Amino acid sequence: MALGDLMAASRFSQSSAAVSNHLEEFSSNGNHVEEDGGMSVYSSSDINNNSNARDLNDTASSSYSVMTTTTNMAYLPQTVVLCELRHDGFEDCITSGPLDSGLVSKWRPRDRMKTGCVALVLCLNISVDPPDVIKISPCARMECWIDPFSMAPQKAIETIGRTLTQQYERWQPKARYKISLDPTIDEVKKLCTTCRKYAKSERVLFHYNGHGVPKPTPNGEIWLYNKSYTQYIPLPIIDLDSWLQTPSIYVFDCSAAGLIVNAFIALQDYGTSSSGPSTRDCILLASCEAHETLPQSVEFPADVFTSCLTTPIKMALRWFCTRSLLHESLDYSLIDQIPGRQTDRKTLLGELNWIFTAVTDTIAWNVLPHDLFQRLFRQDLLVASLFRNFLLAERIMRSANCSPISYPMLPPTHQHHMWDAWDMAAEICLSQLPTLVEDPNAEFLPSPFFTEQLTAFELWLDHGSDYKKPPEQLPIVLQVLLSQCHRFRALVLLGRFLDMGPWAVDLALSVGIFPYVLKLLQTTTPELQQILVFIWTKILALDKVDLVKDRGHTYFIRFLDSVEAYPEQRAMAAFVLAVIVDGNRHGQEACIEVGLIDVCLKHLQGSSPNEAQTEPLFLQWICLCLGKLWEDFLEAQMIGLQADSHAILAPLLSEPQPEVRAAAIFALGTLLDVGFDSSRDGLGDEDYDDEKIRAEADIIKTLLTAVSDGSPLVRAEVAVALSRFAFGHNKHLKSVAIAYSKPQSNSLCSLPSFVVKGSGSGYTTPTHYMPHGSIVPSVAPLLRVDSQTMARDGRVSTSSPLATSGIMHGSPLSDDSSQHSDSGALNDCVSHGVINHATRRPLDNALYSQCVLAMCTLAKDPSPRVSRLGRRVLSIIGIEQVVAKSVKSSSRPGESTTATSLAGLGRSSSWFELNGGGRLPLAFRTPPVSPPRPSYLTGMRRVCSLEFRPHLMNSPDSGLADPLLGSAGVSERSFLPQSTIYSWSCGHFSKPLLTAMDDSEDIIARREEREKVALDHIVKCQHSSVSELQKNQIASWDTKFETGTKTALLQPFSPVVIASDENERIRVWNYEEATQLNSFDNHDYPDNRGVSKLCLVNELDENLLLVGSNDGNIRIWRDYTSRGQQKLVTAFASIQGHRPGVRSVNAVVDWQQQSGYLFASGEISSIMAWDLDKEQLVNTIPLESDSSISALAVSQVHGGQFAAGFVDGYVRLYDIRTPEMLVCATRPPSQQVERIVGISFQPGLEPAKLVSASKAGKIHCIDMRLTKDAYLAIDAHRGSLTAVAVHRHAPLIASGSAKQLIKFFNLEGHPLGTIRYYPTFMAQKIGAVSCLNFHPYQVMLAAGAADACVSIYADEVSPSK
Repeated sequence: MALGDLMAASRFSQSSAAVSNHLEEFSSNGNHVEEDGGMSVYSSSDINNNSNARDLNDTASSSYSVMTTTTNMAYLPQTVVLCELRHDGFEDCITSGPLDSGLVSKWRPRDRMKTGCVALVLCLNISVDPPDVIKISPCARMECWIDPFSMAPQKAIETIGRTLTQQYERWQPKARYKISLDPTIDEVKKLCTTCRKYAKSERVLFHYNGHGVPKPTPNGEIWLYNKSYTQYIPLPIIDLDSWLQTPSIYVFDCSAAGLIVNAFIALQDYGTSSSGPSTRDCILLASCEAHETLPQSVEFPADVFTSCLTTPIKMALRWFCTRSLLHESLDYSLIDQIPGRQTDRKTLLGELNWIFTAVTDTIAWNVLPHDLFQRLFRQDLLVASLFRNFLLAERIMRSANCSPISYPMLPPTHQHHMWDAWDMAAEICLSQLPTLVEDPNAEFLPSPFFTEQLTAFELWLDHGSDYKKPPEQLPIVLQVLLSQCHRFRALVLLGRFLDMGPWAVDLALSVGIFPYVLKLLQTTTPELQQILVFIWTKILALDKVDLVKDRGHTYFIRFLDSVEAYPEQRAMAAFVLAVIVDGNRHGQEACIEVGLIDVCLKHLQGSSPNEAQTEPLFLQWICLCLGKLWEDFLEAQMIGLQADSHAILAPLLSEPQPEVRAAAIFALGTLLDVGFDSSRDGLGDEDYDDEKIRAEADIIKTLLTAVSDGSPLVRAEVAVALSRFAFGHNKHLKSVAIAYSKPQSNSLCSLPSFVVKGSGSGYTTPTHYMPHGSIVPSVAPLLRVDSQTMARDGRVSTSSPLATSGIMHGSPLSDDSSQHSDSGALNDCVSHGVINHATRRPLDNALYSQCVLAMCTLAKDPSPRVSRLGRRVLSIIGIEQVVAKSVKSSSRPGESTTATSLAGLGRSSSWFELNGGGRLPLAFRTPPVSPPRPSYLTGMRRVCSLEFRPHLMNSPDSGLADPLLGSAGVSERSFLPQSTIYSWSCGHFSKPLLTAMDDSEDIIARREEREKVALDHIVKCQHSSVSELQKNQIASWDTKFETGTKTALLQPFSPVVIASDENERIRVWNYEEATQLNSFDNHDYPDNRGVSKLCLVNELDENLLLVGSNDGNIRIWRDYTSRGQQKLVTAFASIQGHRPGVRSVNAVVDWQQQSGYLFASGEISSIMAWDLDKEQLVNTIPLESDSSISALAVSQVHGGQFAAGFVDGYVRLYDIRTPEMLVCATRPPSQQVERIVGISFQPGLEPAKLVSASKAGKIHCIDMRLTKDAYLAIDAHRGSLTAVAVHRHAPLIASGSAKQLIKFFNLEGHPLGTIRYYPTFMAQKIGAVSCLNFHPYQVMLAAGAADACVSIYADEVSPSK
């Protein structure tokens, strides 16, 4: 199967289940609650029907009967959220795509070595045998396949010398060859020095044939002649080494050659011990060990070692024929007539040489360490050829009891099973030899060797893994890339192998795949494009490679601009291009020249004929590619602005995928000119053209709309982008910050305080401040505040084009502040020149004001990482935060004391003056004591400019919040927070793309098991009589909360209860073992608002803990049951502002697994619906009354449906699937307004039956479809109801009272039991009830009390083990 087909089968898509069961399809024939004489029943005549309520009776149909037959799967939602790659390690800033691993650099042959000169020394002295050699008869005579006794001795040695030269030239034709025949020592010295002089830094090969001289001496000396050939003269190896120097390679073909190797190793060891580590690059090949003599059998040539090294095919075939079935039928002389050329793989000789190379490479790669394989087989072509042939020499000569050796030493390879594959291929080829020699026009049939080896590799891919032995066929795959007929299949298999993980990429690169796939970028074959892009994606996901010098970038730009490929494949091309231009000015310039910006923008505009622009991965990488292309490159930024790229990128901020939104933010942020080359503050207006100013302002406005995005991944990129803007507009933003510094006496809780110690602009005492505005919608989270919109009382006029209802949550202007300020303050500020320190500024003051507010919002973000980035952005404009979380003391056993963290807190120069100019240790440099602040960002200081105190930066612990004016020598860029979306996104491509994750089967099995357990328990709950619940307290837990228990939650499939308190401390307890599993803080901010909601996300899978705070901040945790192992998955502010004059949001939230929606409201004028899969605000439902919501509940079986209880007693039913949102509303009749404190859907599949409870103590069972009829009212408590819970499946209602009382009722209003406080010693004791929570699938109740105890009660259904 082609890789393109594999990728098509595994295309990256995100599908969401469509919700089809609309509320208007539901019938009104559901069971109605009958009147009970013992209960208080009210008439429905007093019901106030909302004008927007829908008349469900008119639209009802018989389709409800279909609903009643719905399977039990309606109770088990299939939606799973927050399990994407972005949710792993975001807070820890873990980037799964390092891009700096050095993997390619490690294996890429950067310093290719070349053998520049070859010295051939032949000591044969033909016709004179050396004295220490006794030859047998007949004996081996052939030297270079020439019989020296067939001609005159002088002519013979000259012929042998020429032949040896020709044999070496086949392997390295460009080297200079020098030969010395029967030389003296002086001649060898001259030869060696001449070769080194010519080769310079290249390698020199020294080949020594000592068949006509005695064996080397025990000291490793080789023998030469005197001038008259009457004596043998020894040459010490140390002299030879000093003449040839390094790098060099020696070939010694003589008996007892191991003595030379031993002497050389001793020489190397001595040099290493005397002068430190040796850097000498010397390689030795010797024909036999020290005690061995060369074989004399006539079966072999006399120089069998040299023949193996220089004519391997001929030597291998001759040796093979003597041992195969062909030895009787094949004429050996035909071996010398093998047709073809070694370099032509379509001929018999070329095929044999190709197979031999593949076999020897495979043996070497599988046997040798990979770094040694690289050195010997990939660095130098001649050395690689010699070592391939050396493996053959070992195989052949060991059959004659002779063992060739080398330095570096190689392990034995003569019995490797790949030699069998070579024998088979050789036999197949030789069987055709007689026919091919007889008929030159006969067709040569290629060997099936490569096809069979590819099949073996494919089988390994089907069953192999990183835990198993690597595929031995990998070097053969590399060889197959050279052949056009096998290339496509080999590339597809290689792509599958690389997809298995970084270990596979490392193995492929160790084989030497890089130059091959680099060369293939020069091909234009269409069918190879997709697979080549995939292969390069897998390689570059692990290391950066400069492809520009090889013109590789043009290949990927053409592919990116094509329309035939899948969007995911073009996303890979965009990724490759992003790597090419990342931090590479040469790459940026080259890609600009060929129009990469236009290609990318064309795809973003959706001008391509297919639907590529809808693929999230493609959009993401187009944005990242653009961002890297113009990052810190002014020319590219200007081209992008002229192409209106910011307007093209802006719509992507509403894309459903957070990765796309974050990538678009990254591209917009890098489009801003930070001005590293020149100071923006020193530029006059003439340097800014109007078009650039407008574009920059549009970019900032676009960035500000994403400050309240639901994904911390996106908000982190906004913070990084704003830091670039703050860097370029440093003084302007500092001036705006000064405008906030005036203390405000008329506000309950003023803006963040900024103390001005002095500024670079020359203003030391601010005289004006920004007014208290309050405003922001969810789409444009910050209001443009200018002097024209200011009313007389200092409020912001709603006539401003950006003014809407609602208040920006998290902005300094809305942080519990009053809505009044001095009249015309901003106008005065501007007119007095406090903000306008220049004649005219590039951007208007209102935009700078919005930026400061956005920076403050990010600095108090619920995500710790985003908050850190936000504080760092504030430090760029000279604002430092001086309030840390107060010290938590605990005297209880097992509780740790959390000390005040001073990390990241800026310090003004006044602190250093008080503490000796920064000479004290960091722990003693504390800020002056100040009264407690109600806001996290209150207590901010304006830092003294370092222009007047440059010595402060010399202290590494100075902690100054204005680092941008630091000491010289520090890179300006290092001060800016760095984006991580790019390196993080690279991790996608380093993971398997063609196969599913290994643990998917385990996840499915666990899910099915939990579904079975849940369904079994649901059936039991539906038929439960609930007779023993109040009598059976199975556990009681003292949470040790100082402020009592605020919320409690039972886990569905383990005996675990989770509780929290007003200080947002979360504790997890196993009630079967009575042990505390974990305890942690929801956040580190000093202003705890309390937890309003605990619920589980993905409760049927690996569930996550959703913690909703009273201020509307949502934090979702994983691994929360393991001590100290909890990880924050995501965090966001679900409430965008609150009503004017209201000090607290009092957020109410609830989570609906079916739809994947989180609904949030409180002291605001709307209900906000968040899609947790998209991490995006998808709907804002306006409230029709001035009353705020005090209780919220979602339907657990009907996705998109939820109910809200209001402070004025109203109950309203909503369905986000309907255009009107609001379905109907009602309010129980009462002489006084009764605040709704709890609301829930009744168990079962009926869509509109609710239970509401008021603070006055009444519980109402309501059928919202029958609002004109009577409904049931239960007088549960008298004015003290604090909590109510309705079981998800059992007909059971529980209500709690501040009077230490819990009551149980069925859905018909009948009391089922009571849990009271009894003062006796043995009785149950409960405190004032603060929260109630039923187990989702069992009749079990967790009750939290104000005395910090959590009690658990169970009916006859036993808890799961």
